[in-house]
Amino acid sequence: MDPVSLQLGTKNLWSLLVRLLSKDPQWLNAKVKFFLPKMDLSSRNKAEDATQGVMLQLNRLHTQGQATWQAFIHCVCMELDVPLDLEVPLLSTWGHGDGFASQLETGEESRPESQLHHGESWRCGAGRGGLKRPHQSCGSSPRPKQCRKQQLGGYEELAKRYLQLLRSSAQQRYGSRTRRPGQPLAFHQAYIPPILQWSRATAPFSTQEGAILGDPEAEDGTEASILDLFNTKADKGPRVTVLLGKAGMGKTTLAHRLCQKWADGQLDRFQALFLFEFRQLNLITEFLTLPQLLFDLYLSPEAGPDLVFQYLEENAKGVLLIFDGLDQALHPHSSKDTAGPEAPSPALALFSGLCKGTLLPGCWVLATSRPGKLPDCLPTEAAMVHMWGFDRPRVEEYVGRFFSNQPWQEAALAELRENRHLQSMCAVPAVCQVTCLCLYHLLPSSSPGQSAALLPTVTQNYVQMVSTLGPRGHLLPESLLGLSEVALRGLETGKVIFSVGDIPPPMMAFGAALGLLTSFCICTGPGHQETGYAFTHLSLQEFFAALHLMASPEVDKNALAHYVTLSSRWVLRTKARLGLLDHLPTFLAGLASRACCPFLSHVAQRDEVWVGARQAEVMQALRKLATRRLTGPKVVALCHCVGETQEPELASLMAQSLPCHLSFHNFPLTYADLASLNNILGHRNAPIQLDFEGCPLEPHCPEALAGCKQVENLSFKSRKCGDAFAEALSRSLPTMGSLKKLGLAGSKITAQGIGRLVQALPLCPQLEEVSFQDNQLKDGVLLNIVEVLLCLPRLQKLDLSRNSVSMSTLLCLTKVAITSPAVRMLQVREADLIFLLSPPTETAAELQGLQQCQLRVHDVQELIAQLQEGPHLDKVDLSGNQLDNEGCRLMAEAAAQLDITRNLDLSDNGLSVDGVYGVLSAVSMCQTLAELHISLLHKTVVLTFALKQEEQGGIQERAALHDGLMRQMPCELPPHSTRIRLTHCGLQAKHLAQLCRALGGSCRLSHLDFSGNALGDEGAAQLAQLLPGLGTLQSLNLSENGLSLDSVFILTQCFSTLQWLFHLEVNSESQHVVLRGDRRGRDQLAGGPLPEFPAGAQFSAFDQRCIPRSICLRQCLLEPLSLTHLCETLEKCPGPLEVKLSCEVLSDQSLETLLNHLPRLPQLSLLQLSETRLSPRSPLLLADLFSLCPQVQKVDLRSLYHTTLHFRSSEEQKGEFCGRFMDCALSREHVEPLCWLLSKCEDLNQLDLSANLLGDDGLQCLLECLPQLPISASLDLSHNSISVEGALCLVKTLPSCPRVREASVNLGSEQSFWIHFSRQEEAGKTLRLSQCSFRPEHVPRLATGLNQALKPTALTLTQCCLGLKQLTVLLSLVRWPVGLFNLRVEEPWVGKAGVLALLEVCTQASGNITEISIAEAQEQLCLQLEFPRQENPEAVALRLAHCDLGTHHNLLVWQLMETCARLRQLSLSQVNLCDTSSLLLQSLLPSLSELKTFRLTCSCVRSEGLAHLTSGLSHCLHLEELDLSNNQFGVEGTRVLMGVLEGKCWLKRLDLSHLPLGGSILAVLTQRLRHMTLLQSLRLSHNQIGDTGAQLLAAVLPWLPELRKIDLSGNGIGPAGGARLAESLALCRHLEQLMLGCNALGDATALGLAQGLPRHLRILHLPSSRLGPEGALSLSQALDGCSYVEEVSLAENSLARGIPQFCQGLPLLRRIDLVSCDIDDHTAKPLTASLLLCPALEEILLSWNVLGDEAAAELARVLPRMGRLKRMDLEKNRITACGAWLLAEGLAQGSGIQVIRLWNNPIPPDTVQRLQKQEPRLDFAFFDKQPKAPWGT
Repeated sequence: MDPVSLQLGTKNLWSLLVRLLSKDPQWLNAKVKFFLPKMDLSSRNKAEDATQGVMLQLNRLHTQGQATWQAFIHCVCMELDVPLDLEVPLLSTWGHGDGFASQLETGEESRPESQLHHGESWRCGAGRGGLKRPHQSCGSSPRPKQCRKQQLGGYEELAKRYLQLLRSSAQQRYGSRTRRPGQPLAFHQAYIPPILQWSRATAPFSTQEGAILGDPEAEDGTEASILDLFNTKADKGPRVTVLLGKAGMGKTTLAHRLCQKWADGQLDRFQALFLFEFRQLNLITEFLTLPQLLFDLYLSPEAGPDLVFQYLEENAKGVLLIFDGLDQALHPHSSKDTAGPEAPSPALALFSGLCKGTLLPGCWVLATSRPGKLPDCLPTEAAMVHMWGFDRPRVEEYVGRFFSNQPWQEAALAELRENRHLQSMCAVPAVCQVTCLCLYHLLPSSSPGQSAALLPTVTQNYVQMVSTLGPRGHLLPESLLGLSEVALRGLETGKVIFSVGDIPPPMMAFGAALGLLTSFCICTGPGHQETGYAFTHLSLQEFFAALHLMASPEVDKNALAHYVTLSSRWVLRTKARLGLLDHLPTFLAGLASRACCPFLSHVAQRDEVWVGARQAEVMQALRKLATRRLTGPKVVALCHCVGETQEPELASLMAQSLPCHLSFHNFPLTYADLASLNNILGHRNAPIQLDFEGCPLEPHCPEALAGCKQVENLSFKSRKCGDAFAEALSRSLPTMGSLKKLGLAGSKITAQGIGRLVQALPLCPQLEEVSFQDNQLKDGVLLNIVEVLLCLPRLQKLDLSRNSVSMSTLLCLTKVAITSPAVRMLQVREADLIFLLSPPTETAAELQGLQQCQLRVHDVQELIAQLQEGPHLDKVDLSGNQLDNEGCRLMAEAAAQLDITRNLDLSDNGLSVDGVYGVLSAVSMCQTLAELHISLLHKTVVLTFALKQEEQGGIQERAALHDGLMRQMPCELPPHSTRIRLTHCGLQAKHLAQLCRALGGSCRLSHLDFSGNALGDEGAAQLAQLLPGLGTLQSLNLSENGLSLDSVFILTQCFSTLQWLFHLEVNSESQHVVLRGDRRGRDQLAGGPLPEFPAGAQFSAFDQRCIPRSICLRQCLLEPLSLTHLCETLEKCPGPLEVKLSCEVLSDQSLETLLNHLPRLPQLSLLQLSETRLSPRSPLLLADLFSLCPQVQKVDLRSLYHTTLHFRSSEEQKGEFCGRFMDCALSREHVEPLCWLLSKCEDLNQLDLSANLLGDDGLQCLLECLPQLPISASLDLSHNSISVEGALCLVKTLPSCPRVREASVNLGSEQSFWIHFSRQEEAGKTLRLSQCSFRPEHVPRLATGLNQALKPTALTLTQCCLGLKQLTVLLSLVRWPVGLFNLRVEEPWVGKAGVLALLEVCTQASGNITEISIAEAQEQLCLQLEFPRQENPEAVALRLAHCDLGTHHNLLVWQLMETCARLRQLSLSQVNLCDTSSLLLQSLLPSLSELKTFRLTCSCVRSEGLAHLTSGLSHCLHLEELDLSNNQFGVEGTRVLMGVLEGKCWLKRLDLSHLPLGGSILAVLTQRLRHMTLLQSLRLSHNQIGDTGAQLLAAVLPWLPELRKIDLSGNGIGPAGGARLAESLALCRHLEQLMLGCNALGDATALGLAQGLPRHLRILHLPSSRLGPEGALSLSQALDGCSYVEEVSLAENSLARGIPQFCQGLPLLRRIDLVSCDIDDHTAKPLTASLLLCPALEEILLSWNVLGDEAAAELARVLPRMGRLKRMDLEKNRITACGAWLLAEGLAQGSGIQVIRLWNNPIPPDTVQRLQKQEPRLDFAFFDKQPKAPWGT
């Protein structure tokens, strides 16, 4: 009996187990191999029978420990058909560890000696193989010299034996593979090489493409492709190859495949091969030497390791070291690079030494890695090979081999071919293997097409795989959860290799049974080996980790969102950052699919509601990510996640959230990546642009975009793109129906690949732009591309830049461009080669550019011949070539015959000064030349041509809107002028004669530019003599020629000799010297290019007035001598003349010199000193100028820095003078001399002394001198630091200034101080004081000053801190002998005091109060007092009737009767009239016998108070005006109020607007109106009386013979009521104002009004009256010629072309309102013609219409002729920059308009800024900022 069974006391159980396992020895071998990967099964004693072999293997498993034995027992019970009576004792005895302890004590001793000895011969190696020899540490202790000498003799033999040992170890490892029961043999044997793509690089990420390796068609091709990995040209230094591939591409499989091929002798170039995995090397904690890495961790030699290593060093070229999983290498924080090569180092440091050649120099190193940031230890010359997985042929080949010799092979291939999505998933070899395994189990039980439908996503592939591999067809939820927990814990801690203790035995058995786990021997250091376990692939571990998160109740669902993250790239791994969770979000998203809900529910043992809540958390996290702006790698990762969910709503959300331009830069993209992107884009509505730049691309990945209709722009820029890529792209392009732009740049595509693409592009007729930049295409390929692609119907651009083009091919392309009707432009510049084409609907205009193409003189003739053959050209650019003088001359001569419409560019062609003469002579007779620009310094030679006459005619037709502003020049002038610019050519005075002879041949020369040369003063003098021979120029530029002021004086004399010269501009600092004619450049007005006008045209307004000549000297040194010379020169210049000077400082002597010469310059109209600092004495010098120089009109001095003098012409009579001395630091000491000088002026209209330093003392001095100053208009003293004392001084001084009519003082932040005068002595004075902060002691002084006034005065006090008490004091102290005194108080307390308190203040007045006005909202109290105080006999009698003074009410009434006895007006606005106040008015009103006006508006009165008020007003029979509008009385209150109207036969003005006048109330009103025969004004607006009310009013209107104004706006009156009103209004012969707006009157009412329009009508308002063109025209015809009409409003009516048209005009019309009347450009001419017939117009409102530039041109044309126009509103129209510029031109012609509103017109912001800067009266703001009247008007 077996000793072990005796020890355990389980003889029967042990025997049954042995008997059971003897039936399936193959299964037992597989399990022993799994749990004991280091065991050599072939080493068993061949003589042993089967039973002994089973017992021996069981003993070996048992001795490995409890965990291994338990896991094995679970495997037995799980995988084999174990009888129940055996399974129960097996699990109860050995499955839980209870029966294991006793054996551990004696098990070793009980084993036979043979078994113990046999155990020592087990194999162990880091790579799951290699014969384990007795341990010998390499490099640990030196061996004795004698031993070393003995081994030297066997040097070769030792190495040979070790190399044979390596190979035999590999043969044993890869020679036989155990197949699991039930699996196809092909599951282990099927191997298809993936796509391998070379990338030579100087750095790991900058690669160049080589060949694509691997051919699935033939076995020999496969082998050759793997061998090609080592066909590198690196003969010296390290031979390093890095295999880059994403997860699942087969990198590890290929590494083992290489080992297998080496073991089979197919890699005979290598004598030794070592394979290491970084996931295992990470477990080594000790530092190692290279011999220790090779011998202790891989395979030890039998003897002499030092000699063997020496042999390897000497034969390093035959050594290959493979490092798998470089991306998983841990990077230690402390580098060992500084240590010597022999020193122990971390594993990565040894890898670095191998790569750099410091260790084992000359060896071959192959590393596999996922793409990302690679370690710096890789040499720059390392070869990069991209592994791309499978294309379609490889997928089908793999499936075919997987199912070889299987009945389901054809079915599997059919499923694959019919499902494109399944094909895209199988592009990843790992997923392809899983898919085949699933199909293997699904196909036998499924109908055709059903199997593939069960595999829609990668996640569901894994789910299906786990489900089908389950033992006995079902899954154990506990086992799945347990294994998934192990997976998640490993990922979170960075563990991918597990020990036997990390995995519970049941989970281990489950993983082994399903093939989910793999085992191998690992070495954690020299002499330390153990068995390690791992998931068969890292993605499988990630799947199980995601499963645990989704199905484990221990995981909080709220924590799921933290795992849904996106990784943009791989980073260097450290112990702190492992980066193993990249695919976890994808599997989480896949498990969140509804299809996975049953599976998760089964695993979690929970209902689907619980599962759905966890899935919802993941979906919500994905939704948040879908709306974010992500980088390219994260977009691809999210596409995979969203695709896994199978949720169309989420896919649509992501698709719509993607930017319109999606870029991918510098990261690898596979077929599966683009397939997932295409899947998402399929849910997008808008087009998208995809750019791939620098991305390594899988060669067949463009096929993934097939059928994508959303891509509009597609661009690839990568050196990795080759012919295979082009072929795949050519298959996809015809299916992308929305593609408009295609770019393929920087590729390695050859002529063959481009040929495939070119064949496919004609199948894409929608293409608009194609780019083949930087593809190293040759001549023939380029010609073929151009020939084919120019036929595409919608192609607009073809870019062939940066390719190899010869000169002959370039000329061929030039000929194609010239002769092809589709080509609009050919751009050639250095490496640029671009065709621009015109769509069929557009007119082609060819543009030619051959820049920097090394064209020489001998090429010119051929080029000219081509250009002459073709149609007209827009532009010819030959810059940057080598034409030299002769070539430039030939092209210039040919320009006259060539049909070029824009310009000919000959820049940078080696032209010299001698060549300039030739070019000038060649172009002198060119009829179409508009400009010649030559700059030898900047190598510029450009000829610009004008349009021919027939082309000009077409343009003039398109620009017809300008015709009203412009007229053609006299017929003797040529149709266009020529501009010659010879700048920076080094020209000197000696060249001028010859240049002028060459220029004299051109009769069209108008602009001549000699700037940037070296003419000097000599050249200027010579040129002044030659200019008359050049004809009539428009400008001459002599800037930057070294001219001095002497030259300026010489040029100034040309004003007398050159009739065309009008302007001379000089800036000494910038050396700017320009002579100009009278044509003002339009670009100067707008500050930039603006719409051009036909040549030879000018503004007619410029002819109607004399254009002044001007001299502008900027930044010049103006000394007295220079000024004297200048003035003497100017005396001979014709006028009028404007002189503008500027210098840094102008001395008093220089200023006096200049001023003294002014009387001798009668032609002077303007003198300006801008940006010129003057002395503090200069204001006195300028003030004296009024008496010295009578023609001075205005002196304007600002800040002692800007001075402007305006002069009258000699024809003008003497008139007013204006003086402005603003911010000139004038103080008290300057006042007297300044006033003395100004007093000599005869008529000083305005004087501005604002922003000086006068203070109160200076003000007092000035007020004392004021009677002597002849000021007739205004004096401005603002911002002079004046206080309350100054204001009181003004009040005191006013009586001594009889001509002062008004004074205004504001001491707040505004700081304004104005005094206005009249020419004669004023009858009254107005004084306005604001924010003066009066204290109580100031009030008596104010009253004293007012009492001294000789004439009646009006006083306004605004926010002067005048309280109720102080106001009472002021009213009691103001006493005048006779006259009226108006007092307006605006204080915050007025709005809060109440009517009663304000009336009580009135009782203290010392005079009779004749007017009272209270406005609480405006915080305003207005009183008018009459002096002397008089009694009214009727008021006295009534006052005596109120003798009972026992109450305060009666006392107040008695006092008011006394002070208000002569009250004529009582106005209450926005007041809250309480009952007490209404009772007071009831008592007071009957005593007011002289009351003529009563107003109560916008106020609140209770019904009781309304009764009191009605009672009081019923006694006021002499009222002439009654205003009760805008009150909230209600219907009953209004009915009560109608009683007020009874007996009011003297009433002249009645306003009952905004009251409920309906039904019976209106009937009562009309009855009362019949007795008001004196009524002149009736306002009943916004009462909604309707047609019925209108008919009632129409019946009473004939009873009102004196009616002059009627307002019935907003009353809901329709055509019926309107017609009746029109009939009655015709009888009102004195009617002057008619307002019927906001009623639906219609054209019928308008026709009725037109037939009986009152002859004295002044104002007609009919806005929003539903008038049409017919009604408007009838009204305009009726109004035409009316001599009284002042205002017309027809706004908000659909007039269209029915705008007012006058023949006779309206002489007094001031305002016309045509807002929102649908007026367009068609009515522009008749509208402006009608406006011209209204000479008094001040305001024109045309906003919210559809006026365009044509209307703007017409309005601009008439602006100068409308002398009284102040405002024009053109808001919200369709005026563009051109129209706005025209309006600015119209304003510049002398219009007095103050503002033109242009808000919300389509004018660019930059143009708005330029226009507003040049012409501030153009207002583009939303809010109306109407400017004040210009100063001096």
